[in-house]
Amino acid sequence: MGPLGPTELIIILVIVLVLFGAKRLPDLGKSLGSGMREFKDAVTPGKDDDRDRDRDRDRDRGLEQGAAPAQTTQQTQREDAPAQPRA
Repeated sequence: MGPLGPTELIIILVIVLVLFGAKRLPDLGKSLGSGMREFKDAVTPGKDDDRDRDRDRDRDRGLEQGAAPAQTTQQTQREDAPAQPRA
């Protein structure tokens, strides 16, 4: 039994589409990707620690230089939204 060809892959994708529907496929892909990422991080724990340390160092360096902390998405959306008249 050799590797899957294009015909077999198309058949598998159609079956998955019929079983789960088009609306759930992005959620399934997202959860599959996050599961794979968590597994990889569990297998190689040193990289995650390095990433956290680098992120904290960059944040601290930005604050030392007088940069203001980044705004949250909600704050930005509130500021961009037009004022609604009150009745």
